[in-house]
Amino acid sequence: MTDALKLGFSPFTTPTKGVLVVFCDGSLNFGIATKKALGSAADAITRAAKAERFTGKKNSTLDLSVPPSLEVSRLAVIGLGKIAELKPNDFLKLGGLAVGRLPNAASDATVFAEMPGGAMRPEQAAALAQGVRLRAYAFDRYKTKRKDDEKSPKTRNVTIEVGDVAAVRKAFNPRSAITDGVLLARDLVNEPANVLYPEEFARRTLALKKLRVAVEVLDGRAMKKLGMNALIGVGQGSSHQSRVVVMRWNGGRAGQAPVAFIGKGVCFDTGGISIKPAASMEDMKGDMAGAACVVGLMHALAARKARVNAVGVVGLVENMPDGKAQRPGDIVKSMSGQTIEIINTDAEGRLVLADVIWYAAQRFKPKLMIDLATLTGAIIVALGQEYAGMFCNNDQLAERLNKAGIETGELVWRMPLAPEYDKMIDSKFADMKNTGGSRWGGAITAAQFIKRFVDDKVPWAHLDIAGTGFDSRQTDINKSWGSGWGVRLLNRLIEDHYER
Repeated sequence: MTDALKLGFSPFTTPTKGVLVVFCDGSLNFGIATKKALGSAADAITRAAKAERFTGKKNSTLDLSVPPSLEVSRLAVIGLGKIAELKPNDFLKLGGLAVGRLPNAASDATVFAEMPGGAMRPEQAAALAQGVRLRAYAFDRYKTKRKDDEKSPKTRNVTIEVGDVAAVRKAFNPRSAITDGVLLARDLVNEPANVLYPEEFARRTLALKKLRVAVEVLDGRAMKKLGMNALIGVGQGSSHQSRVVVMRWNGGRAGQAPVAFIGKGVCFDTGGISIKPAASMEDMKGDMAGAACVVGLMHALAARKARVNAVGVVGLVENMPDGKAQRPGDIVKSMSGQTIEIINTDAEGRLVLADVIWYAAQRFKPKLMIDLATLTGAIIVALGQEYAGMFCNNDQLAERLNKAGIETGELVWRMPLAPEYDKMIDSKFADMKNTGGSRWGGAITAAQFIKRFVDDKVPWAHLDIAGTGFDSRQTDINKSWGSGWGVRLLNRLIEDHYER
């Protein structure tokens, strides 16, 4: 993972170098330790605040270069607004804002985890620290030269000063594990497709074994034997071999049915014979963001020793045009036995999911299934980049996902499933066709297709993350092209409802 950050915790002191970041409320009040560290610099803050019309409004900032009476090189003040109105997720954003106030060349920084009423509680300070790590991430391993204004130290030392170091570290440990999972997912999404093709993606999942995750890789022969012809058809035009990876974390009771997560892993998507336009095709290296999320989630669960049995299954393919590639009009028989007429080879992700979801359901008999896929441009038309589309056959699961989304900021919006849409994918020549045949309801007909491979007795949700998985909106905790979206959402879902 690309994480050139050295993060530490210490008791409140007066820093002597680097950048100092402090917090104030909407009346420009500081905590006791902060006021002590600032000393007479507090007067300079008052004057600067008046000149800059800084009032301590939530998430507003004030910067002072070479603040008087302080040995630090720069001072940043971040407003909290009304303390009583702060929500748990706000502290995550504050950590990101703190990193955002650091100049590129700054190698050292100190962040005072204190509010006017006293030190932040351990969970609040831990969220702040998590926000620092998430914002500090950068994927720059392929850059060999930099402009002068882009130069930054190889390692940035950030110290978060807190009231109770031991308590904050204890609260931070599971959050650090979750952050590692997010950054792993970001790395996978950001990698170019000539580096991260299906076999290489599968190889990288083997690192999870160090965390006692059981990892099994199915090759072409194994998939053929299982009858995964829908998945195999997508990748048959590529020189890279398709793979299915099965990851198992057994942290729950022995014999307890697992929760299952399934990811679309199209390592590059040209559209196949139904080739995409050239404009922005380079973004299709991120068409495996669903699989990346599943891998990151499995890392997070194992690293924090989650008390749950979880299965992650990802289908890894590359969709390329070739003499051997799948054609429009072809009919394939899926692992479920259902036949599919290929109308558009660019509607490939649902073919991958069809076999992988069926496989996961039949082999593991999970208590619930959630799949993630950068599936349709139609969901971006509907929801933009703020929400992922959620299609669900179970009201309780939908409600829980929605709540987890609000708590983490990884938002989902429930979309409809109905027999009327299902008719749009009926085929004259096979059991179904892989597109609805029109521009209307594209995300819905894709979900209806996937639903045909799901037992309605099993709670299931399909998350279309085309707008959130890559090239998504920039936030206080993510400035990367790959977002790692979904790791924190699904971890919260498990933490709140499925751990013993």
